[in-house]
Amino acid sequence: MEEQLTQVKKASLELATLSLQQRNQALQSIASELEASRVELIEANQQDLDAGKSSLSQAMYSRLVFDDSKIDNLIAGIADIREMKDPIGEVTLQRELKPGLELKRVSTPIGVIAIVFESRPDVAVQIGSLLLKSGNAGVLKGGSEARHTLQAIESVVARATSRHDFVPANWLSFIQTREDVSELLAYEKYIDLVIPRGSNQLVQSIMSRTKIPVLGHADGICHIYLDEDYDQKEALEIVSNSKLQSPGTCNALETLLIHQLRFDDFKKALAQHSPEIELIEKPKSWSIEYGSAQLAIKSVESLSSAIDHINTYGSHHTDAILTQNSSHQERFLAEVDSGNVFVNCSTRHSDGFRYGFGAEIGISTSKIHARGPVGLEGLVSYKYQLRGKAHLV
Repeated sequence: MEEQLTQVKKASLELATLSLQQRNQALQSIASELEASRVELIEANQQDLDAGKSSLSQAMYSRLVFDDSKIDNLIAGIADIREMKDPIGEVTLQRELKPGLELKRVSTPIGVIAIVFESRPDVAVQIGSLLLKSGNAGVLKGGSEARHTLQAIESVVARATSRHDFVPANWLSFIQTREDVSELLAYEKYIDLVIPRGSNQLVQSIMSRTKIPVLGHADGICHIYLDEDYDQKEALEIVSNSKLQSPGTCNALETLLIHQLRFDDFKKALAQHSPEIELIEKPKSWSIEYGSAQLAIKSVESLSSAIDHINTYGSHHTDAILTQNSSHQERFLAEVDSGNVFVNCSTRHSDGFRYGFGAEIGISTSKIHARGPVGLEGLVSYKYQLRGKAHLV
């Protein structure tokens, strides 16, 4: 493990010196290899799907699928990332401290980022693309349920990398087992940041076992508050989309708060509109991420009550209000303490790809360094550069 991480650390230093043109060329090679390797990738994925058919939950199984549609989306995402401006070398501060003594603050890659994720093998390509564009090296550990698919993706990246002498061979490294993760977390000398993508259990486990900074979210307990004035037909569509479009994802709706004057009518209408949703009026806890068609619902007396509930029981991930009242919209945006706060739209919009980031490396509920969907801007830090002419203090 130490030898592997030593090579990745060395690769990170080389990667940080590549030009934007070189990084974009390498990204194009990954897209080309994905296109050329469709059959290989889908066949490998079918092995994982066959193995997981009887053991995985419906949500996990659906996230495991790696088909032509997923490959198309990945290729489109890489194209978007190639078009984005260079996140490295941006001067965010410049001043002359004394005559001839010039200070600059310049954006730089973070270094080596380790990402531990569950089920979704397409995440490996999204993450790798963002790391490459931002000049970072990476160590990836996917779920064992996606083992064959991830091995095929690793081969795709290796072939794309080998096309270019200027790309260090070990810039993206894969580890295989839980034991590897435990060992990895002890090497703060080589790893600059860990990003866990998965269940609350996974995130909490990683946070408790390492001194390395961890960026991520423990839960995706997302809310919608339905105010007394919003159109019922539109509200039904938004609530249904937020809950059912992909119920196993972290930006799916988990709790619906309804103004007390509308509670009974809307509950009845929602049951008729989306009978597959299981409405829960007395949950064991208001802080449950169901990851299924279950939905907690609650009557609240006012906007203030809704905001208080969200800030008390939510996970600061994504929360939305449905209202035509402009003052209520502004209060909700200002007072809800979450990374993503929406007005009159589905919570499923909380996504780096939909935000125009090309992809995301994860979603953060932290307030330090990066918050919400983390794209290229969340993958750089900065350094101060000072140029002088024999200046002394």
